[in-house]
Amino acid sequence: MWSRLDAALATLPESPATPIAVVDLDAFDANADDLVRRAGGKPVRVASKSLRVPGLIERALAHDGFAGVLAYTVAEALWLHDAGISDDIVVAYPSVDTVALRRLTSSPAAAAAITLMIDDPAHLDVVDETRRAPGASVRIALDIDAGLRVGGQHIGPKRSPLFDTGDIVALARKVVERDGFRLVGVMTYEGQVAGVQDDVPDQRTKSLLVRRLKQASMAQLEVRRREIADALADVTELEFWNGGGSGSVQATAADGAVTEIAAGSGLLVPGIFDHYASFEPRPAAYFGLRVTRKPSPALATVHGGGLIASGATGEDRSPVPWAPPGLHLTGLEGAGEVQTPLTGHPAALLDIGDLVWFRHAKSGELFEHVRDVHLVRGEEVVDVVPSYRGCDLAF
Repeated sequence: MWSRLDAALATLPESPATPIAVVDLDAFDANADDLVRRAGGKPVRVASKSLRVPGLIERALAHDGFAGVLAYTVAEALWLHDAGISDDIVVAYPSVDTVALRRLTSSPAAAAAITLMIDDPAHLDVVDETRRAPGASVRIALDIDAGLRVGGQHIGPKRSPLFDTGDIVALARKVVERDGFRLVGVMTYEGQVAGVQDDVPDQRTKSLLVRRLKQASMAQLEVRRREIADALADVTELEFWNGGGSGSVQATAADGAVTEIAAGSGLLVPGIFDHYASFEPRPAAYFGLRVTRKPSPALATVHGGGLIASGATGEDRSPVPWAPPGLHLTGLEGAGEVQTPLTGHPAALLDIGDLVWFRHAKSGELFEHVRDVHLVRGEEVVDVVPSYRGCDLAF
């Protein structure tokens, strides 16, 4: 793969500015097929936050087994709809962006294509405040907490306050009974299963504990989903029940209440997805930086590199020096905004101007730092497409 990336860039008439973002289409397509296989016949909704490249969102949607987009802001959902990329978009998070919501409530076409996420009646109030006149009903989905509760503790993302079935049904009734809204779906994202490594070679005891927590979480969640689904059936008929993520596709798809799977990171497989027992990773996204300094014969310093992933800061949020293999970040400087020194035996062999390849820790966030994304197949750059940034968009 290392030699293929270098060979592909060598075919370009001019060397691109760094960071050079590359997606290997062979791996991307293989990952898409694997997600569909693991989903077991249930449609996969593309999580756009994990891509942020319109051309790659379209490519995923073109695969059999993919349907619809899970967007991360209302403004993004409106753009995807206006651009003709999708007419089935669920916004994954509640929004108080009144400018974007006003555009949504003013457009019958957008209102019919985009579903808003809520977990509190206050979210409905915000939408109502943006209405200039009565219009099309706004599609609503409930974000239900999918964490594991054990021993009085909550394990999982701190997202929705909706956990108890009674509270969920009460909010569902408020949506159904309120003019201008239509309850169409539910989302239960089990991030403590989908987003946590569980097969780390040098952390066997911790990995075993994580796998057991995942099993307990899925068992508890299956019972809760069934109970909630039965209770909601007395209130309304849902169009969809969204669940899962790239790290839990197969387990989530086995739950009878879930009708569709959300996935995006599994298409690119960033560094944080390397150690999962549930699937074999095929990294598809890389970024290249050039050596600009040799502080000593045993060190090589590249320009830039500080593309730190979101979340609790730690080693697993730093970019991974990938090729030449054997390079490491330094403990004192790590990955810097304007320079990143590298150690390891290959550093002595690198000259000024040489290219070093990295993998980002998380999916999608890489493309906030570049305007162009080079699509590689074999040993050739077959296309250069814009990221959201390249489209002058910042969501």
